[in-house]
Amino acid sequence: MTKYLKRLVVGGCLAALAGVIVAQAPALTRTMVTKADVSVPGREAVVARVEIAPGGVAGWHTHPGDEISYVIDGEATLMVAGQAPRKVVAGEGFVIPAGVVHNAKNDGATATRLVGVYVVEKGKPLASPASAPAQ
Repeated sequence: MTKYLKRLVVGGCLAALAGVIVAQAPALTRTMVTKADVSVPGREAVVARVEIAPGGVAGWHTHPGDEISYVIDGEATLMVAGQAPRKVVAGEGFVIPAGVVHNAKNDGATATRLVGVYVVEKGKPLASPASAPAQ
């Protein structure tokens, strides 16, 4: 194999790997602002900045406690098991009860930004992946 062909193969592999890495960039990011104990034993409050990239989907998931969120910028389609999808826009809020499977999709051209407050069981992951509910 010539040096040129080897370089071409290696370059192609690197380009493909870079594409996979970019494709795996998360559509949803949560940045913790603060975490503190609450009056309920075994629970804690987590306040986070949440962002869903333009065209991004959060993915079906649950929380080990209640989610109370306020949309700061943008809009998203909120999908909650057992409910019709609904659009939430800047200035609106929503509550997701503990353990309820849900998802959000940003159909807009700009990021959707939220403040999420979670009152969850201590020591458990803030979010866990879940299967999409049956239609």
